[in-house]
Amino acid sequence: MTQPPAPDQPDAPSTAGTEASPALCRDCGARQPATLARCRTCGSPRLLIHEEIDSLSIAHIDCDAFYASVEKRDNPGLADRPVIVGGGQRGVVSTCCYIARIHGVRSAMPMFKARQACPDAVIIKPDMAKYARVGHEIRARMTALTPQVEPLSIDEAFLDLTGTRKLHHASPAETLARFAREIEAEIGITVSIGLAPNKFLAKIASDLEKPRGFSVIGAAEAARFLADKPVGMIWGVGKVLQEKLARDGLTTIGQLQGQDPVVLAKRYGAMGLRLATLAHGKDERRVSPDRETKSVSNETTFNEDISSPERLRAVLRRLSEEVSRRLKAADLAGRTVSLKLKTADFRTITRSRTLSDPTQLADRIFRAGDSLLAGEANGRRFRLIGIGVSEFSDPAQADPDDLVDPEAARRAKAERAVDALRDKFGKSAVELGLTRAGDRRRQRDQ
Repeated sequence: MTQPPAPDQPDAPSTAGTEASPALCRDCGARQPATLARCRTCGSPRLLIHEEIDSLSIAHIDCDAFYASVEKRDNPGLADRPVIVGGGQRGVVSTCCYIARIHGVRSAMPMFKARQACPDAVIIKPDMAKYARVGHEIRARMTALTPQVEPLSIDEAFLDLTGTRKLHHASPAETLARFAREIEAEIGITVSIGLAPNKFLAKIASDLEKPRGFSVIGAAEAARFLADKPVGMIWGVGKVLQEKLARDGLTTIGQLQGQDPVVLAKRYGAMGLRLATLAHGKDERRVSPDRETKSVSNETTFNEDISSPERLRAVLRRLSEEVSRRLKAADLAGRTVSLKLKTADFRTITRSRTLSDPTQLADRIFRAGDSLLAGEANGRRFRLIGIGVSEFSDPAQADPDDLVDPEAARRAKAERAVDALRDKFGKSAVELGLTRAGDRRRQRDQ
C-alpha cells in the first residue's frame, strides 16, 4: 500500500516494491527509479510507488468535498475560507470544505452545531442543478476512460480499467493519474483515487489520503493492511452490528480474520460469510455499469415547525418541480409518488401512491403528493417534508392524454413551455402558483 507522507517530508513515497516497479509522478506522469525522493522531470515529491502498481485495474474515484469545491471554484474569494454547504438553521450539513472540517464540522451534522463549531464559516444553500452539471461532466470523462463505470453518487464511482492499456497507451495507474490532473486543470476541482484488485479495497484506498489523494492497496498486502483496522471499515457494518461484534469480542478486522467462517455464519447469518471474506481483503463483486437509479427525491427541513396546510403545499410544489426537473434531465419516468413527512417529535411518516401511467411532470407529482398530504396535514406540526418518484419504466409511455381530466393536457403543455423558458433564462424566470384549495377535492387516484 502507498504510505501517507511523513510529517517532516510531505508526500514521501513508500519504498515498497522499488525494484519491481518504477515510481509514477502524479504531477507530470513521468516514470523513474523509485529510489528518488522527487520527480527528476518536474521536481514534484508526489511520487506513487507500489510493487503492484502496474497490475491493478479496479479504481474508486471520489471528488473531494464536492459541493464545497464547486462553490470555491466559482467564487475564488472563498478559497481560504471555511465553507459549509447545507440547509437553514434546522437543516443539516450537505458537505463542507476541509478547512471547516478542521473545526469539527462534518457531513450530516445539524446546522446549528456546525455554526457553533465554526462560527466564521460561509454558509451556502445547495445548488443541486449546478452540482449535477459538474457531476455529469466528470462522469462523461470517466466513461471516456472505460465503459465499465459504476456510479455510486453524483461525485463518486467505481471504474474497471482492465484491458484499457492499448486504448490509452498507458497502465490504469498512469491513466488515472492523468485523469486527476485533467479534472483539476480543466474542471477546477480535485479528486482522490484508490487503486486495488477489487471494489472493497479500492473504496478504502480512496479515503486514505484525501484531498488530492492517490493510494494503492495490493492483493499481497491486503490482509496485513486490514488487520488492525476497526470492523466498522467493512461495508455494511453499521453501529448496531459493531456493537454486536464488540459484545462478542470482535473489534478489529484482524480478529475477524482469525474466526472460522462457519462460526461467523452461524452467529451473523449471510453477513457473517461476508465478514469472513472481506476481512481478508477478498471481494468478488464486479464493477457494474448497469447500476440503476431506484428513485429521485427531494426534501427540505424547515427552520421552524409548520402546521399550515397551505404553507406545506407551497413547499411541496417547489420540491415537486425540482424532482420533475431531475427526472426530465435524466430521461426517467416513474409510477410511484412517495410523500415523506417528519413530525415535530421526529416521527417519520411515508405515504405512497401508484399512478396509472409513469410521469415526469411536476403537475402530476405535486397533485399525487398533495392528495397524500391532505390526509396528514390535520393540525400536526412538521419539521420536514419530501417528495419522490420511483418504479421507473419506459419514459416514452409517460404522461399520455387524460380523458377524465381534459385540463391535464393543457397543464402539461404549459409546464413544458415553462421548462423551455427556465432553460433559456434561468430557474427564477417563471414562478408558478398553486392550484386552488378546492382543486384538491377534485383530484382523483391517477
